[in-house]
Amino acid sequence: MALLNMALQPIDLQHKQQIVAGTEGRDRGHLFEKTLAEMITDVNPSLINNGSFAISNKHLFTSNPALSLVSYICEFKKIFGIKKIKGYWLGGLATGKSGDFLVSKDVVVKKSKSDVLIDIVHSAGTLRVGVSVKTCNNKTPTNDQLFFTTASAFCELLRTNNIVVTQSAEKALKMFCGDMGFRPLDMVKDIANRKSDPNRWFYEELPEKDKKEFEKVFGENQNRITEVLLKKAYLGDPFPPDFLLHQTKSFTDIEQCEVALYQIDELINLSAKYKGFWVKSYFVRKGSYKGDPNEHFAPRFGIVQFQRGGQKQHPTQLQFNLESGYFYKISN
Repeated sequence: MALLNMALQPIDLQHKQQIVAGTEGRDRGHLFEKTLAEMITDVNPSLINNGSFAISNKHLFTSNPALSLVSYICEFKKIFGIKKIKGYWLGGLATGKSGDFLVSKDVVVKKSKSDVLIDIVHSAGTLRVGVSVKTCNNKTPTNDQLFFTTASAFCELLRTNNIVVTQSAEKALKMFCGDMGFRPLDMVKDIANRKSDPNRWFYEELPEKDKKEFEKVFGENQNRITEVLLKKAYLGDPFPPDFLLHQTKSFTDIEQCEVALYQIDELINLSAKYKGFWVKSYFVRKGSYKGDPNEHFAPRFGIVQFQRGGQKQHPTQLQFNLESGYFYKISN
């Protein structure tokens, strides 16, 4: 499944700088989640009850993100007479070993795809809802990591969710990721003339029958696979998210923070309407093989793209990202 939290050991100065940048980015993301949970608890229910913050089926908001989120949830769920709101921060549990202490079914919660959990006490009862939080601290939107795992773990995750993936297709995905024993280095006798990275196969180089299987699996199960990545990536998750909040770019005043808000099933449907399974062409422009003259193809489905991670510490991981700026591209 997803990688366990572990200290990365730098192998050179460049790698050390990458680790520092990644850690700083994760820490900023966790700080936003934690702050958001605290701001949710501070939301005045009267601001929602008076109906002055109706969402009217929009998805982009520039305002107090906690107020935007709670208002969005209440209107989507059609709940009224809000009495009390409480936010919990869970996002740091899996990677930062910090977050709010919660127990579910007599078990301490150690990780969840919900970065923030909200209890909303209203006139008809209490609503508990999980929220996946994505952050961007650049001036313009960038790709946002959705899930990070191995080829075999991803295939097993799909099978666990009753999506059939053959052993042949799993082998092809290992070739795509560059798992040991499945690299061009391991499978080709004469590798000296290869211009592309010898540590992995690119999508267009995979066996044709396996590419056709990928097209069929993702074509027939796009919504279900997108749901697995957004909601069901952690087996036994006690609080799978029902909503997604995406901080779209950096801000100077959190009261004027732009966020995109979606009920996740709604986002899945919008993603499918946006695009089906397709491949995008590209050339290698950086890294050890930036002189590679070959055109390569990267698989995509809807707003999700997946690729070989390529990081020095864990190069063979399979990385799923949300397309940069998808919230500006998909229909409202």
